[in-house]
Amino acid sequence: MIEMYCVVSGKVQRVAYRAFVQDSAGTLGVVGWVRNLPDGSVELVAQGPSDVLKEFVEYLHEGSLMAKVESVSIDWRSVKRPLDDFSIKHD
Repeated sequence: MIEMYCVVSGKVQRVAYRAFVQDSAGTLGVVGWVRNLPDGSVELVAQGPSDVLKEFVEYLHEGSLMAKVESVSIDWRSVKRPLDDFSIKHD
């Protein structure tokens, strides 16, 4: 299992993007979290097998119906603290 840290830019707030990411993670069995950032982008951490996370990245680029994803920056790293579900952070 590996972890990826992503920042997604574009029209990704107020378009159900976080819910889309959470649903996609559930479909693939990915764990982690997603939250909005003050600059209008979305930040997320996801953990899972590398082949599943690569498939998850395709979902991140697609986005929800009203989203317009401009970029997805990804930082691959080893898991330091395993997570057990996928949540939307509201902070």
